[in-house]
Amino acid sequence: MKYVEIVFCKTKQVNIETVLVLFGFEWEVIKMTDDHNDVHPVLQTLIPIAEGIVKTFGKHCEAAVHDLRKPENSLIYVAGDITRRQKGAPITNIVIENIRKYGDNCPDLIGYKNITKDGRVLKSSTIFNRDDEGKIIGCLCINYDISEFMVHKAHLDEFTAIGEMFQSCSDGGEIFATDINEVLEGMIDQVIQNLGVPVAMMQKENKIQVVRELDLKGVFTIKGAVDKIAAVLGVSRYTIYNYLEEDRSNRTNNII
Repeated sequence: MKYVEIVFCKTKQVNIETVLVLFGFEWEVIKMTDDHNDVHPVLQTLIPIAEGIVKTFGKHCEAAVHDLRKPENSLIYVAGDITRRQKGAPITNIVIENIRKYGDNCPDLIGYKNITKDGRVLKSSTIFNRDDEGKIIGCLCINYDISEFMVHKAHLDEFTAIGEMFQSCSDGGEIFATDINEVLEGMIDQVIQNLGVPVAMMQKENKIQVVRELDLKGVFTIKGAVDKIAAVLGVSRYTIYNYLEEDRSNRTNNII
């Protein structure tokens, strides 16, 4: 067994590691480690959670546990390698600014955007942790690299884009039917709904407007349309013909 007495000089700094090695001691065995020994119990519980998050969401995810009692080297555990940080890294400016603004009442920061030095886009969240007295002592930070997703989103947006011309083709959307009568009924219903006046409360001008809209949509090219419209509007088929003739005449005169 080796014994050594180390005398500290007031005027010089002594490298304890060097002294111990010189005397044959294994520094790795003797030195104090702070792996998780001085971590607050509340923060200790976050470590397996951080690890579980990354194992669940994979290589694009990072979860970090920070001890905010020592912001200059707050990072005590990190799973994943999205931000390329290691244990002992400082807390971020976002956390510092928000704690400065809100103190111990600081709300969690959920789903905010981050951009790394190499241009990758992250979706980030910071959840604050408090001791029994309600004082913020640390936080769990989750960073998810969504760069590839954004590329795929752009492709999907382009693929699923609907042109203005097609948007205006039919106010009520395309009708997929099993027979022509179903198409006819759907077109009549769309026009009446867009007008916004119940059939029972329609005046003559409202019914003429319905006939006009149906005519512009080509409904009268469908066999049996006149009888169907007459039944819906509660008038005779001859009345429908009169409405149609009157409206077409008015539109022609307006054009002239």
